[in-house]
Amino acid sequence: MIAPSILSADFARLADEADAVTGDPGVGADWLHVDVMDAHFVPNLTLGLPVVESLLRATTIPLDCHLMIDDPDRWAPGYAEAGAHNVTVHVEAADDPIMLAKNLRAAGASAGLSVKPGTPLEPHLETLKHYDTLLVMSVEPGFGGQSFLPQVLDKVRTARRLVDTGHLRLLVEIDGGINADTIEAAAEAGVDCFVAGSAVYGADDPLRAVQALRARAAGVAPHRWSG
Repeated sequence: MIAPSILSADFARLADEADAVTGDPGVGADWLHVDVMDAHFVPNLTLGLPVVESLLRATTIPLDCHLMIDDPDRWAPGYAEAGAHNVTVHVEAADDPIMLAKNLRAAGASAGLSVKPGTPLEPHLETLKHYDTLLVMSVEPGFGGQSFLPQVLDKVRTARRLVDTGHLRLLVEIDGGINADTIEAAAEAGVDCFVAGSAVYGADDPLRAVQALRARAAGVAPHRWSG
């Protein structure tokens, strides 16, 4: 799965930028990744619920909302209620991540849990049993265009092993520095869904960039995406 990040898109033309990666199933973007930042949890301010609501009316691509915000227990359910397909919160910010997962699901979304590059996975394995998606950050959250941190792939391998052995039931997603040079290593480690910003929206043809990234990932682990 490829989830282009609109953090690298033209904010003045978000509907057009969503159209640019829309295609037939299996051809265009699987999800559209929306980075919500509040200038508190991370030192950047992007967009919020009103823009997400507008995007939901403008595209048929499922929205993957990544909330880099303080107090997600309070604010995250609103994104699910608005119609986001997947709503991801940070374990470092949530007060009660298990209850939050239940609230997100009750509001109609899949629940995602994200970990920063320096956050170990092991203390949160029981919590992850309540989630549908694990988002491994491969850059420090807050800004696009950063370089991929390969050391986080150990967390991906751990998650992949736990999923494959049935100890966890979730989709493994990665975000940060994903491009033609890094996606194969991430795929080999066990990633299911790849967030790509500048690698898609910095290309002359964003849709073809999505297709090329998907082909590189599937070439490494074709069995995982054959269905």
